[in-house]
Amino acid sequence: MTVYLTRIVPDPRSREARRDRTAVDLHRRLMSLFPDNAGPDPRAHFGVLHRIDDTPTGPHLLMQSTHQPNLDKLADTYGTAVTRPLDVLLDALQPGLTIRFRCVASPVRKPGASTRAAYNLPAVVALTGTAADEWWLRQADTAGLKVLSLHSQPLDAARGTRTGTSEQRIRHARTRFDGTATIIDPHQLRMKLIEGIGRGKAYGCGLLTIAPTRSATP
Repeated sequence: MTVYLTRIVPDPRSREARRDRTAVDLHRRLMSLFPDNAGPDPRAHFGVLHRIDDTPTGPHLLMQSTHQPNLDKLADTYGTAVTRPLDVLLDALQPGLTIRFRCVASPVRKPGASTRAAYNLPAVVALTGTAADEWWLRQADTAGLKVLSLHSQPLDAARGTRTGTSEQRIRHARTRFDGTATIIDPHQLRMKLIEGIGRGKAYGCGLLTIAPTRSATP
């Protein structure tokens, strides 16, 4: 199975790009690049994950998928976009390789019913600080990685309103995790790269990108 990485650089002058103001708007835009009638969960069907990276030249949108997107569906004025396969990177994964990683994720815990009642907690509690870092270390372990260094940074929550039979407000707390790690299990890592990590995958969370340590940015 080929995995594709698409980089989209929106033009700040583009009216079409400015319309994608919320996480829900951007999700709809990205899914419009793939075929219709893909079942009840087209995001999962096409393996679509994405995030926005701030760069010195402005925001860049990274999108990963297991189906090649049709970039012709983007308006000509939207910005620049290019897709490349990740086969070479994924085929090079091996135990002992040191990599750099980046992931914007939504670290949470789900307290049990008795704990929620005792402390008046919601069903899902967002984690920050040391608790978020510990959450990431557990996720990295299940992804076949031994973390060597870690820097985390809280980001604005992913927000929007999803419409359908009823309106549903979307909010996912986000933290960006950067660092270096050693690959322990390439198979587990490949699986997590494809399926993503944590909640909010439709709204800019869960995309894990890696690069050999000789590269400047994952």
